[in-house]
Amino acid sequence: MIARIRSAVPVGVGVAAIVVEADVSNGLPGTVMVGLPDAAVRESRERVKSAIRACGLPFPDRRILVNLAPADLRKAGPSFDLPIALAILAASGVIRSGDDAVRPPHEPPDLSQFIVVGELSLTGDVRPVRGALAIARGARTLGARGVWVPRANAAEAALVADLEVWSIDSLADAVSWLSGTAPRPSRPPAPPPALIAPGRCGDFADVRGQELGKRALLVAAAGGHNLLLFGPPGSGKTLLASRLPSVLPDLSIDEALETTALHGLRDPLGAGLVRRPPFRSPHHSSSYVSIVGGGRDILPGEVSLAHNGVLFLDELPEFPRHVLEMLRQPLEEGWIAIGRSVACVRFPAACQLVGAMNPCPCGFFGDGTDRCSCTPKRIAEYRGRLSGPLLDRIDLTVEIPRVRHEAMIGGPRTSAGGASEAMAEEIRAAREIQSRRYEGESFRVNARSSGAALRRACSLDRRGEEALAAAASRLALSGRAIERTLRVARTIADLAGAERVRVDHVAEALQFRALDRMPHGFGATMAGR
Repeated sequence: MIARIRSAVPVGVGVAAIVVEADVSNGLPGTVMVGLPDAAVRESRERVKSAIRACGLPFPDRRILVNLAPADLRKAGPSFDLPIALAILAASGVIRSGDDAVRPPHEPPDLSQFIVVGELSLTGDVRPVRGALAIARGARTLGARGVWVPRANAAEAALVADLEVWSIDSLADAVSWLSGTAPRPSRPPAPPPALIAPGRCGDFADVRGQELGKRALLVAAAGGHNLLLFGPPGSGKTLLASRLPSVLPDLSIDEALETTALHGLRDPLGAGLVRRPPFRSPHHSSSYVSIVGGGRDILPGEVSLAHNGVLFLDELPEFPRHVLEMLRQPLEEGWIAIGRSVACVRFPAACQLVGAMNPCPCGFFGDGTDRCSCTPKRIAEYRGRLSGPLLDRIDLTVEIPRVRHEAMIGGPRTSAGGASEAMAEEIRAAREIQSRRYEGESFRVNARSSGAALRRACSLDRRGEEALAAAASRLALSGRAIERTLRVARTIADLAGAERVRVDHVAEALQFRALDRMPHGFGATMAGR
């Protein structure tokens, strides 16, 4: 007798259907695994055997062949333990079918309508697995009515509407349901709306001075633009960036589900629906795989975990050059493709990049003191760690100068309208304008709009065209830089409630391109202070 149990494995934020087949036949006792399993899947033979016996069930003392189809897809992880155990028990006749002569007290479920995942302990308990939400979201596309998941993953899977979620504590529970000796479990309660914190946060009222920096963050948040802050140590670059999540609007339900599914691929114990934009701040010593993604099982990196949120890279030039260059694709297209010899996986990565850096290796060049000892060559090398194509994908570059002592010691705590609550209201209004403008499109903010949508939304008057043309000629702006300047100008107009982009909006957008106004690097502006 051959038994089949349906399962699935996450591939990016999607899933691939897996059929677990078991054949129990006469022959020398032993279990053979085929279907391109990795070490964790092959080791499930011992876990499954111990779990079945610990639950008081007979393990067949015959030849067992387990096939994981399709055979050309590599199977990784322990999530196949439970379907393998159920397939072996069904093939050996331990799990009875519903057409037996003796009718069970409860109607057994039709397991062919469900996707089954779960890791088994040696005692038969079912442990959580990674990617439960991604599997639950893909169950409908696979034609399944519901999913069987570990109880620790049940609330995560229950985020998907109109899907039957059966939460499993142990292998014995699953066998009782399939034998009809126990009733069907109830659907687990929905989790709280937001249990995953966005990261470092606070209020912009904590920031003294830096009105231009606050304005730049307001524009960047309103349109989803990438931003680079540069200035001496202690000027408030990190403080400003860490306050950005406090003004961002909540994620939509679709964005929240996709973001939560990505986090679930890393964390087997999802904390609930991610309703706030994530804020990821990896250290510059982080490895290539941790930033970009990949590894043995091809998991998402920080750039994907920041999807629909903020990726903050402090000390930007200290990151390895090849890591920064790999960010060019997600910054432009909103996704990243990771190819390996066994598979190619595509992860969403529509994040907002915020970078911070010093003007020189020691950080004190041009700050009005004589503390900098960096040579022009060292400064040029430091500045050269950021390539032109990468900087071309950053919409706003803003200098954050050292705050005057008077502003730090005395004076009002913040300027009027500078607190996060007021800024969040402005951003919310601008985002609503953009949502109506791009209704029916896959993007919702100016930074992600297509070229055709941008041309329709950014029609300039004659003065605006002349100002942009003059600036493009004087600053030698590339085609991408001109387009991004238009996007920023459109966002500034949205913040002002203007229907059309005017010359003053273009002028302010050009003001936020500080690096383009430095033809010889940082020294051209800072040396004259």
